[in-house]
Amino acid sequence: MRGYALGLLALNLLTLIWGTTFVVVKGAVAEIPPSLLVLLRFLVAGVFFLPLLFRLPPGAWGPGLELALWLLLGYASQAIGLEHTSASRSAFITALNVVLVPLLLSLVGRRVGGVWLAAFLALLGVGLLSYDPRQPPLNVGDFWTLFTAFAYAIYIVRLEVYAKAFPSLPLTAIQVLGTALFALPWALAEGLRLEEVPWGAVLYLGVAATALTTWLQTWGQKYVPAPQAAVLYTLEPVWATLFAFMILEERLGPLGFLGAFLVILATLQAIRRSPA
Repeated sequence: MRGYALGLLALNLLTLIWGTTFVVVKGAVAEIPPSLLVLLRFLVAGVFFLPLLFRLPPGAWGPGLELALWLLLGYASQAIGLEHTSASRSAFITALNVVLVPLLLSLVGRRVGGVWLAAFLALLGVGLLSYDPRQPPLNVGDFWTLFTAFAYAIYIVRLEVYAKAFPSLPLTAIQVLGTALFALPWALAEGLRLEEVPWGAVLYLGVAATALTTWLQTWGQKYVPAPQAAVLYTLEPVWATLFAFMILEERLGPLGFLGAFLVILATLQAIRRSPA
């Protein structure tokens, strides 16, 4: 239970950091292409993990690179989506993985019935947040972000498997450096315009929102089952809405506040369950 409690703490801290990234990424993709942003943030994060590459456990490269591929698809589609949609809307749609995770697990025969109530509350909350009339109409960025939710749901499910089989830091190292490697051809194809890079945003995203958060998630999901973790991650849009309000002056109406309350209620429902 101590590991479970510490895992919950790590994942909750993770959602707070993630909540800040939507505002930062939205500002950054207004200056540089999403491909360059993804490449640079993972290169910066990768610096912290380079020494670990010399003492990787046997068999970790395959799982780490698989996770890196899902990470790339998630981060890339989210950055593209933020070129067209609001920071708070992007966070809400990303949080739909709370339903996709138990759905994927149930398709492979795992019993996750006890988490469905929390998932339903979270989905309803996300829906109210997204339907808020103060938010912009649906657009192409929202559909890109829906792909983010699918990619990230698969990542959460696969991470639960590998996080229990390999040490957290080496597995994180392969994920971070592998994502940078996968992002390189995409960035080269779009052109490397380094003179326009907002380095403050890149350093924050690379150090706090990539290196630290990827390790927190890899370590935390060693102790917290994927269905509960997915519900916890729905706190991310609540934090993102707060930061979008403070920095970008994006507003929520009554439905949005009700949705935020339901997301928090869903999180409490998820963490009160046994980690078994």
